[in-house]
Amino acid sequence: MLTVISVYLILGLFAGVLSGLLGIGGGLVIVPMLIASLTWQKIPSEFIMHLALGTSMATIIFTSISSFMAHHRRGAVHWSIVRRVIPGILLGTFLGSCLAARLSGPFLKGFFVVFLYYVAVQMLTGKKPKASREVPGNVGMFGVGNIIGGVSSLVGIGGGTLSVPFMMWCNVPVHEAIGTSAAIGFPIAIAGTLGYVYNGLHAAGLPAYSVGYAYLPALMGIVSASVLTAPLGVRLAHSLPVPKLKRVFAVLLLAVATKMLISLI
Repeated sequence: MLTVISVYLILGLFAGVLSGLLGIGGGLVIVPMLIASLTWQKIPSEFIMHLALGTSMATIIFTSISSFMAHHRRGAVHWSIVRRVIPGILLGTFLGSCLAARLSGPFLKGFFVVFLYYVAVQMLTGKKPKASREVPGNVGMFGVGNIIGGVSSLVGIGGGTLSVPFMMWCNVPVHEAIGTSAAIGFPIAIAGTLGYVYNGLHAAGLPAYSVGYAYLPALMGIVSASVLTAPLGVRLAHSLPVPKLKRVFAVLLLAVATKMLISLI
């Protein structure tokens, strides 16, 4: 068990630096790492994707708090948007995690591969949505929250890759879009974790130290290490060529997605 914890501490160190340096959601980094490490532990293959997604959601509960509080102190969280989108976020994420629990590991892996390709292409091209409309009303925000929460639960992320472009499209300044997205990530993580834990409680054959589809050794190791190294990543972001590093990371995402796709085939 000590070796296992050490592995997840190392993964957390890398995840924290990359998250702070590149401003990417932790799930994009953590899910592939969890898939690799759970496979190395010889966890039954039918549980690997579910455990990776559920555990990723649980880590985001802790990492999102420090993130959105930092943005809040800078006045970069649009709380009126957060309040209006939360009902849809909570429902969409919980239902999405319930759906994920009933989907096969290969399907979830394929969905994650497609999402990785999407994010990598966005990072390589640097395309940003043109501000062409206003933030919708309560009904519209409920629907948007359902979509963001549902997709986020299926790929184990905090929703930033979806919510930031949406808010920029709705004329929200980029720094407020990022800060608001960080705040939205917290209810996504709460609802997603509850869904994965609840739906995995009665799954037979899960590894020891699992609570539903949340694997506690990975959760503790990644959270404790990433919280320490995320500030280092933020400091590095002010001294390193981040746009070039993002392109390099996008190529890495393409390689990871392709490797996962080959494993499916």
